[in-house]
Amino acid sequence: MTPQLQQAIKLLQLSRMELMDVVRQELEENPVLEEGQEAPEEKTDVEKETEAAEELAASDPGEVAGKEEGVSDIDWQTYLESYSLGGSTADNYEADEEKPSYENLLTRKTSLQDHLMWQLNLSRLEALDRQIAGELIGNIDEDGYLKEPLEDLGEQFGVALEQVEQVLAVVQDFDPVGVASRNLQECLLKQVDQLGMSDSLVALVLRDHLQDLENRRYPVIARALHVAVDEVYEAAKLIGQLDPRPGSQYSQEEIHYISADIFVHKVGDEYIVVLNDEGLPNLRINSFYRNALSGATKVDEKAGEYIQDKLRGALWLIKSIHQRQRTIYKVTKSIVKFQRDFFDQGVAQLKPLVLRDVAEDIGMHESTVSRVTTNKYVQTPQGLFELKFFFNSGISTTEGDSVASESVKMKIKDIIAVENERKPYSDQKIVDLLRTQGIDIARRTVTKYREMLNIGSSTQRKRLF
Repeated sequence: MTPQLQQAIKLLQLSRMELMDVVRQELEENPVLEEGQEAPEEKTDVEKETEAAEELAASDPGEVAGKEEGVSDIDWQTYLESYSLGGSTADNYEADEEKPSYENLLTRKTSLQDHLMWQLNLSRLEALDRQIAGELIGNIDEDGYLKEPLEDLGEQFGVALEQVEQVLAVVQDFDPVGVASRNLQECLLKQVDQLGMSDSLVALVLRDHLQDLENRRYPVIARALHVAVDEVYEAAKLIGQLDPRPGSQYSQEEIHYISADIFVHKVGDEYIVVLNDEGLPNLRINSFYRNALSGATKVDEKAGEYIQDKLRGALWLIKSIHQRQRTIYKVTKSIVKFQRDFFDQGVAQLKPLVLRDVAEDIGMHESTVSRVTTNKYVQTPQGLFELKFFFNSGISTTEGDSVASESVKMKIKDIIAVENERKPYSDQKIVDLLRTQGIDIARRTVTKYREMLNIGSSTQRKRLF
């Protein structure tokens, strides 16, 4: 493939935000490109601009004659000092010396490592032990668990394993309770110890019967510990209130906001597809370089070759973006046509749809449709969805028709939502309930869809209290 074709394919599968980054970078690197102040009112203007630039790209360069028009000197220091980022903020200070530095206005959320290091600096550990503690803290994951074997740390610092364990005990006393644990059992036992319940039934269950607890085998635990089942229930209740991920409150995970690439609006009985061009620069060819190639001014051979090369790159980028937008529009229009019932009534009416259906409808290859639907989101009357959401395999019905897999997932989720938590439905029972709704599905398929929805098995969903 040519570099131009590779670029076109790359642009096709970028999201709108990624495309904006690419365009901004190209604006910085290609002097022939510039951002127009206003978008052209008619599409024909863009085509005329592109055609005119193509003619210039094919012409022979002349010789550049530079114009020595001086630019008035600017006092940049005065300009920058008088420039205010915050509007009237600068008026709140009588002198520049009173203004806080820009760095002091920045903030970020305290990380788990920062919080632990702050406590380490207040501890009584000294010299080598402090270094070992710092290494331990550096190997704690975002959930608060220690992932580095103590033996490796002992070899790293050339000390006995007992010394590393002693330092670990100090770190484990830090806040949050349960931090620096090596497994779930140790984490929960640390929290139980903090509550002063080291010798309680709760500690015994965690220490000797954690696997039975995970599988809710309460009668087995009761017989082994010679206590009533109700006491085991109460202990399980308290354990359920402990925090299995003590470091999560200091998570640095950022929220990623999704910006729709396409909008689908209902106007009367019709659905209108509108591309989201907000924030995307209106690209055009710089008039200076266009005039340089028009013959109005002379350019030397090297300068002409450079300008022509950049001009070809700019034209191809503009063409690729226009082609990308047209392809997204066609694919979305086709999806709306195939999934009209979904846009009218919701997920329950989603129909089976494959890439080939849309590809044949718009006269494009399946791979092109696949790239277009990658990382693209559409805002519809039913909510925000990824374009890939509308492509589903079909599940047979008892009437000989087919229903989309996403629709079946939604039905499974609805069935589980209304089940009795003390007697949750088994996967076979869900199969039977779906069959009463006309959906013929295998038990293993229900299991697969349930796991895709992050819903546990009937044993895991069972609640005895």
